[in-house]
Amino acid sequence: MSSDQQIKGKPELGEGSSRGGGARGIIIPSGSHQPPPAPPQLSRYESQKRRDWNTFGQYLMNQRPPVALSHCNYSHVLDFLRYLDQFGKTKVHLQGCGFFGQPDPAGPCTCPLRQAWGSLDALIGRLRAAYEENGGLPEMNPFASGAIRVYLREIRDSQAKARGIPHKKKKKKRNTPILRTNNEPPNFGMQQS
Repeated sequence: MSSDQQIKGKPELGEGSSRGGGARGIIIPSGSHQPPPAPPQLSRYESQKRRDWNTFGQYLMNQRPPVALSHCNYSHVLDFLRYLDQFGKTKVHLQGCGFFGQPDPAGPCTCPLRQAWGSLDALIGRLRAAYEENGGLPEMNPFASGAIRVYLREIRDSQAKARGIPHKKKKKKRNTPILRTNNEPPNFGMQQS
């Protein structure tokens, strides 16, 4: 072993070394134990939720004067949603546009790009969960405010109208009970022989 491979008495293990400790080029200096375990991989949802929470916190800190999370209310959330519109990618036709109400417009127009209703709805769901996970009380959650629900409903309806597609609320499926006579035993999904 050369002297330039020695660092404080421990040999440096390079790529291709048989003492490297396993897969993916993890280098374990001699004399040490295993590397600390890697933090668990977050799901896509959890990663997005953390990113959204950090973005909202940054938005509050950039306000003049900065707003502490403990003083945040539904009006700050509504302002945040309106702020996000400038980054939207969904064309929302205005009332005077020739393509207003057409699901598949034939050409380009100057109508603004906005955040899609579904994206905003999902964002509010993640922020609502993150608020409570970060110590907020459910009854004080600004993301759960009725004003937020009304705003999202208005966005959904206006975007559907601009595209000429009415939004149909999905109906919950009901389990209809099967009527039996009193002397029939319950079947529980099994075939009788």
